[in-house]
Amino acid sequence: MAIKLKIPHKSKNAGDAVNLGSPLVKGALFVCVAFLLAFLCFFSYYYIKYEHIIEARFKNPIFSNSAKIYALPQTVRPGEEISPAEIASALRRAGYSEKDGQSPLGSYHLLKNGIEVSPGPASYHSPESAVIHIADGKVQDISSKQGELAAYELEPEVLTSLSDSQRSKRQVVKFDQIPRVMVNAVMAIEDRRFFEHGGINFVRTFEAAWGDLIHGRRGQGGSTLTQQLARGFFLTPQKTIKRKLTEMLIAEELEQKFSKQQIFELYANWVDLGQRGSFTISGFAEACDAYFNKDLKDITLPEAALLAGLIQRPSYLSPYRHPERALERRNLVLDSMVETHAITREQAEKAKATPLKLAPPNVEASDAPYFVDLVRDTVVSKLNESDVNEHQYRIYTTINPQLQKAAAQAVQSGMKIVDELVNKRRTYRVKVGKRKYETKVRGGPPAQVALVAMDPHTGQVLALVGGRNYAYSQLNHAVAKRPTGSIFKPFVYAAAVNTALDGSTAVLTPATLLEDEPSTFAYGDQIYEPRNFEEKYYGEVPARFALALSLNNATVSWRRMSATTKLPISPVPPASAL
Repeated sequence: MAIKLKIPHKSKNAGDAVNLGSPLVKGALFVCVAFLLAFLCFFSYYYIKYEHIIEARFKNPIFSNSAKIYALPQTVRPGEEISPAEIASALRRAGYSEKDGQSPLGSYHLLKNGIEVSPGPASYHSPESAVIHIADGKVQDISSKQGELAAYELEPEVLTSLSDSQRSKRQVVKFDQIPRVMVNAVMAIEDRRFFEHGGINFVRTFEAAWGDLIHGRRGQGGSTLTQQLARGFFLTPQKTIKRKLTEMLIAEELEQKFSKQQIFELYANWVDLGQRGSFTISGFAEACDAYFNKDLKDITLPEAALLAGLIQRPSYLSPYRHPERALERRNLVLDSMVETHAITREQAEKAKATPLKLAPPNVEASDAPYFVDLVRDTVVSKLNESDVNEHQYRIYTTINPQLQKAAAQAVQSGMKIVDELVNKRRTYRVKVGKRKYETKVRGGPPAQVALVAMDPHTGQVLALVGGRNYAYSQLNHAVAKRPTGSIFKPFVYAAAVNTALDGSTAVLTPATLLEDEPSTFAYGDQIYEPRNFEEKYYGEVPARFALALSLNNATVSWRRMSATTKLPISPVPPASAL
């Protein structure tokens, strides 16, 4: 049986077919092709541009392109009371690692009865290894390939790293040195799909953009860890569409050049986690030491959650200044870790019940910021700071970490006593009614302090505290040039008392009577009129009384009396020194 098929002809109507030869279609195609070519040219230009920038940035070790300031090396001697753990802690702070080859500075190995120290090629010392034998908490002996040693210098501790814009402290770690709990905490709160995406989480980016554009919110989170790294290394924090697109482009290039482990390692060593005095806390390892006084490998779940939570806003969430905010953020990280199945709900609740256990925030004890300022100013006055950082200078100083810690603690405890005395003197009672009194305290600035410990034989500065709180005031009171004021009076009276030793006829003793009354002196074309505090004058007073009450006019009257009797004492400075 034959089957016939009839194929219908296409309509000839203009609305039923697209005329590819029409000028409108040709124009549209031309515009699309031109736009595509322009986009490809634009994309290729910036891709190649930032490829060169990335290569130049990562050509050298990324975290060593700055000058470093070192403390005085710690010397270990036989008979000294010290434990292997204390030596290991000092070496870790100096940059040593437990395994060979992980740090160019060197490594150490804990032994049953001591510790073996193996300096590396980048060590400050010669590459000679040594074994320090310790028993009952004391160094028994120190041996090397050359035989017994009378002493052994440990690697000097890094006080700070310097850069053109800021100073920071950082302990560089490898990815396999970062505990899994730290990795999980960061991913849970910052980038849950880090090991899955190609550098950009388009879903989160779209949600953030929608929040910004539709709901009028600003600063919505959408950046992956790779994008945060790209922004931190190559861009400014300015929030613009151009910067966001550039950030995404760099993130894609970073993902192509590095593995996920390498990117996380860079992030873990770079991320800003707060401020300690004038120092930026950079990286998880340094933050663990700064906040908990422990190594990163020993970090606990609640501690890891706290550090991960600080990434968002380190200053706003500072556990020292805002413990409630820090706890709330830490608990949010723990809940996020439950959602990502990194921990169980029971583990999270147990961690939430753990209080903040922070190391004492005594910046002076470990960082010596006033001393670092002094060193930096000295170096910059002689050398170009950019050259100092570019050539990665090592600046070795005389500061002794143990003495610096002792000095900071002495200042801290001593100023508590001074504050109590000052507060007591400023406290007074005011009668407010019949047999009713009210206690008030006069206002005034807090007392300041400075402490300098020097080696009397060499003049080396071993410890320096330039003030009671560097975060409050960066003025170094140890070296600041300020008028001596009444503090100079004891020297004036000491010079006057010394007249008893040179055979002068008029001798000043504590009982010598001085005239405490308003007086006027002419110095060339200037008039000097000393005045007592609150314009109080006591007439004829003993010298001991004048010194105890710091009476300006009585002190000047002795200068006038000595001039009349031609006594060989030093003249008293004008009012600025009294």
